[in-house]
Amino acid sequence: MSVHSEIKKITTETLRKMKFDKEKITMLTAYDFTTAKMVDAGGVDSILIGDSAANVMAGHETTLPITLDQMIYHTQCVVRGVERALVVADLPFGTYQSNPEKALESAVRMMKEGGAHAIKIEGGKEIEESIRKIVNAGIPVCGHLGLTPQSIYQFGTYKVRAKEDAEAEKLIADCKLLEELGCFAVVLEKIPAALAKKASESISIPTIGIGAGPDCDGQVLVYHDMVGMNQGFSPKFLRRYLDLYSEITGAVSQYVKDVKSSDFPNDKESY
Repeated sequence: MSVHSEIKKITTETLRKMKFDKEKITMLTAYDFTTAKMVDAGGVDSILIGDSAANVMAGHETTLPITLDQMIYHTQCVVRGVERALVVADLPFGTYQSNPEKALESAVRMMKEGGAHAIKIEGGKEIEESIRKIVNAGIPVCGHLGLTPQSIYQFGTYKVRAKEDAEAEKLIADCKLLEELGCFAVVLEKIPAALAKKASESISIPTIGIGAGPDCDGQVLVYHDMVGMNQGFSPKFLRRYLDLYSEITGAVSQYVKDVKSSDFPNDKESY
């Protein structure tokens, strides 16, 4: 039996079962082949090709500028590096909000051209018809509520969402609606921990938190933040597991020094 045939692939059904069994779900972002290979080998359950690629890969201030073509490219790269994890890709801003037909077209392209296993979109009641159309076409959908970065200009801030009763009630209602519409999971971003707990208990599909406390069914972080490649970004919810920024700049400095001093390449490193 080959190594590949022994690997049990994670599916949307696996995630549902994990919630039922009270086993926490792990998700990290990846945007390229090499990173995806490492993240997958590390044992993560799901890999998200987030539209955060606009920030960490392209240097944009918000997630809004990234296009569907660019997201498809990143997804293609990631899928080639993954053997086990469930690959979920964001549909970027403007590709699903305006009309359900366009939403379905975008989702189909992401699955057919990108090779994603599922898509993620932001919003609740406002995009109900788009979600319905995509799910009815047999495409798995992950919802995203709370702080929805594609709506940043509407909110005007990246602060914690749903602190007020009305917004909190809408979030719970949206969670239930997403479940009814057939979503397989929902990301809850930057909301009070108590509300995230209530939301997680009110639905049977998994919740995956980012800045939403410990009671979600799983957690997601941006890979570049988690390994410390970004220095300027330090939200309260982030735990850094490495300081790669210092490690990499240190290695580059040493390389520059070795070349300038003619130490590299030495006799052993020459043909």
